[in-house]
Amino acid sequence: MASISDSETTNHGSIWDLDQNLDQPMDEEASRLKNMYTEKKFSSILLLRLAFQSLGVVFGDLGTSPLYVFYNIFPHGVDEDEDVIGALSLIIYTITLIPLMKYVFVVLRANDNGQGGTFALYSLLCRHAKVSTIPNQHKTDEELTTYSRQTYEENSLAAKVKRWLEGRPYKKNCLLILVLIGTCTAIGDGILTPAISVLSASGGIRVQNQKMSTDVVVVVAVIILIGLFSMQHYGTDKVGWLFAPIVLLWFILIGTIGALNIHKYNNSVLKAYNPVYIYRYFRRGKSESWTSLGGIMLSITGTEALYADLCHFPVFAIQIAFTLVVFPCLLLAYTGQAAYIISNKDHVVDAFYRSIPDTIYWPVFIIATLAAIVASQATISATYSIIKQALALGCFPRVSVVHTSKKFLGQIYIPDINWVLMILCIAVTAGFKNQSQIGNAYGTAVVIVMLVTTFLMVPIMLLVWKSHWILVVIFIVLSLMVELPYFTACINKVDQGGWVPLVVAIAFFIIMYVWHFCTVKRYEFEMHSKVSMAWILGLGPSLGLVRVPGIGFVYTELASGVPHIFSHFITNLPAIHSVVVFVCVKYLPVYTVPVEERFIVKRIGPKNFHMFRCVARYGYKDIHKRDDDFEKMLLDRLLLFVRLESMMDDYSDSEDFTMMEEKTQGSSNALLLTGKAGSNTMCSTGDLSYSSQDSIVPAKSPLRGNSLTRYSNQTFGDELEFLNRCKDAGVVHILGNTIVHARPDSGIIKKVAVNYVFAFLRKICRENSVIFNVPHESLLNVGQIYYI
Repeated sequence: MASISDSETTNHGSIWDLDQNLDQPMDEEASRLKNMYTEKKFSSILLLRLAFQSLGVVFGDLGTSPLYVFYNIFPHGVDEDEDVIGALSLIIYTITLIPLMKYVFVVLRANDNGQGGTFALYSLLCRHAKVSTIPNQHKTDEELTTYSRQTYEENSLAAKVKRWLEGRPYKKNCLLILVLIGTCTAIGDGILTPAISVLSASGGIRVQNQKMSTDVVVVVAVIILIGLFSMQHYGTDKVGWLFAPIVLLWFILIGTIGALNIHKYNNSVLKAYNPVYIYRYFRRGKSESWTSLGGIMLSITGTEALYADLCHFPVFAIQIAFTLVVFPCLLLAYTGQAAYIISNKDHVVDAFYRSIPDTIYWPVFIIATLAAIVASQATISATYSIIKQALALGCFPRVSVVHTSKKFLGQIYIPDINWVLMILCIAVTAGFKNQSQIGNAYGTAVVIVMLVTTFLMVPIMLLVWKSHWILVVIFIVLSLMVELPYFTACINKVDQGGWVPLVVAIAFFIIMYVWHFCTVKRYEFEMHSKVSMAWILGLGPSLGLVRVPGIGFVYTELASGVPHIFSHFITNLPAIHSVVVFVCVKYLPVYTVPVEERFIVKRIGPKNFHMFRCVARYGYKDIHKRDDDFEKMLLDRLLLFVRLESMMDDYSDSEDFTMMEEKTQGSSNALLLTGKAGSNTMCSTGDLSYSSQDSIVPAKSPLRGNSLTRYSNQTFGDELEFLNRCKDAGVVHILGNTIVHARPDSGIIKKVAVNYVFAFLRKICRENSVIFNVPHESLLNVGQIYYI
């Protein structure tokens, strides 16, 4: 923090006689907070415990793949032993290259403070380059403890890539489209994973009774699915502790059964670990072998969910769980099934259940069903998380998000999405009735998400990791060498069920892109039509109206400037409240904004205008809880700002102040007051410091209790009493109801998208008043129409 001369110190009053320890810089502390996720150290015992817990959250989907893989590879039966060995060799090296090498040891490192998935990658890119299509960020946002970013040398490759991405708007749109494609396809996984996992597990009841109809299996699967989706609103907080033991027991069982089958039936399958059998497999039957890649692809389903469900587990804990438990057990399971199939070629349809020893058949069936439910639950939860992230970044209509746990931030439930997923999942299960067509659909969805992740990793490696371009080329070449063949094989099965995820993805893509397009256009309208301060000042303190007692919260999407809706309001009504606060709620490309750093308050115009701005900042994982009193939080921050501003009046030569609440030691609140002169005034509850830097600098405050109260009481002004009287008079929330229409000369596609699709989505989505728990009797809507 810059030093102040003696003369300057004397001019600013006796408060500068306080001990110089009150003015210590917080750079080291801020740096520690910003990197608290990456710097966490875990003991060996804690790491093993977290690795155990990650089994139930991260690996359920990947672990249930042995239930249906070989049937989808050979839906018409097996002719030669070499075919089984070749397919097994492909499975072994696919699992090794994609889940193990690519995801566990590379992609998992690209997490956003413990958050994974497509939108987490996008948020990382938005922080390191100006690629967000809604430019509502401010330099103060970069001072958040959760807002980490890299700096680049002028002529470095990362700087060139950054400038290239920021160069043209179409590049930002292409990046957004790529992210939406991956997101929408991942939502398709939330439909297909429960369908194929539960249906495959339920098929075990038919193995012991071959006369049983397939319809009975389908009915059992549908009943399980209905129960699973119906229980979502309770959350997994109370039963989540069971997930890890179930999945661990499942892996131990499939690994043990696989080892027994290798010993019992045919240990010659071990030669599949020689990759030369992959070449022989394709040489023997070119077209059939290529088509079977769609089935082999199912052996790595759940890999993308592994990344999306990272859920704050340390990367090292997931690496331990995968390398010590998941990877060897999966290899044993597939190798054992291959050994059984070679000896029983007519049992390929139910190879997993038929290879189970009779003495433990029903216990394994129960564990398999429970493991399928756990896998489905993990995918459903990941889908909720994806929708929440899309909603926060302006890419999805406002839907109800319910927080189901008081302990864990990420456990949420979205009722509307839950019932849509249930209906689609039941439709897929009852419509196809067999694993083969569902497997074709599943493989298509998985490979598209993997390709999107591969492409997004390129700018991540260049901008965030600052990797050498040769390493980036090696990564993308090796990834595409494996994924592109699988992609072509899955696309060839579009007519055999592969169309399902494409239709689902297209439907969600239309919803998300149209909503985002209209949201951006509405924000641009607000920006271009905002009212100049000269016009506001020309109206005088009364704003040309009668100022009635009370506080009016005017909600706007602008983080700076006076919104057009305010001029629309005061030109159509004869009165305005004595205190006007412009409230902007915006989401930042960070996973969370600490509560103590959430609000920024600023005065607009002279004091006698009684106008303020409050910006409430949220991350894409933050949730507006029902028990949060948003109105009370706004009033508390406003009163706190005025209190500290009154404390500054005696020694500050500045007339324009901003305030940001910071968390300091001892649960005291620090507030930043920024003056016109270019120097920052930091005032915490009890100390004062100056900085010549144009940034937010936290300050420590050792003052406590009575000393703070005495000082504050001496500096309370009339405005604080005035605000309290206005607060008692009543609070009104003024919300803009901007209706967007396409211009009459627009094309038919634009008219349909804006006038019908967006209008319908806006009609069925939740209002901001509901999200922020605004009382209906305190609500005032001001409408306006905007043509795009």
